[in-house]
Amino acid sequence: MIRFDNVTKRYDGAREALKGVSFQVAPGELAFLTGRSGAGKSTVLKLIALIEHPTRGTVTVDGRNLGKLPDRDIPAHRQQIGMVFQDNKLLGDRSAYENVALPLIITGTGEREIGRRVRAALDQVGLLDRERYPPRALSAGEQQRLGIARAIVSRPKVLIADEPTGNLDPDLALEVMGLFKRLNEVGTTMLIATHDLHLVERFGSRRIALSGGQIEGGAGEQAP
Repeated sequence: MIRFDNVTKRYDGAREALKGVSFQVAPGELAFLTGRSGAGKSTVLKLIALIEHPTRGTVTVDGRNLGKLPDRDIPAHRQQIGMVFQDNKLLGDRSAYENVALPLIITGTGEREIGRRVRAALDQVGLLDRERYPPRALSAGEQQRLGIARAIVSRPKVLIADEPTGNLDPDLALEVMGLFKRLNEVGTTMLIATHDLHLVERFGSRRIALSGGQIEGGAGEQAP
């Protein structure tokens, strides 16, 4: 589902965020991307979402070489990628319902279908009774779950998450990771960037470790 082949990413000033990175994530797999701050985790996720482009190498998602994807097809690609961020990036002046509905509104989904899918997503994350609440009225854990609902409302094939538990206490972190696990069990391919190795060990999924923009020890080159 996700494949990196000898990918290098160099930013302005000749800093290489990634250096010859190769790994695979199989369809339906949940894998963790680990490493210290600055190791290159966020860059990997941005390349998958086509927020950035590699300097060298090939990124393939769902059989598509992203380097050869025409600009007109990038929005459709991003619709297949659910993205969860550490800081949620929620709209403070909109309700929980409106936040989750936004990706569907952008793609021109009909109002009735929006209502059905938004409420289904909110129900999946346990927030159906909070649909009229603004984000500021929700707890930190609820805000993170709201961000997940927004990421899955378009029914993406792939979900990527950048330090989704970084601002949460251990109990809330487990709650959010349990939600990811349940979503993965129904077939969503997931790559979750985190520096919390205790959390990774608890869930027992494969770990792709980055250090200084490189895969440690070649791990992650082959999906199981």
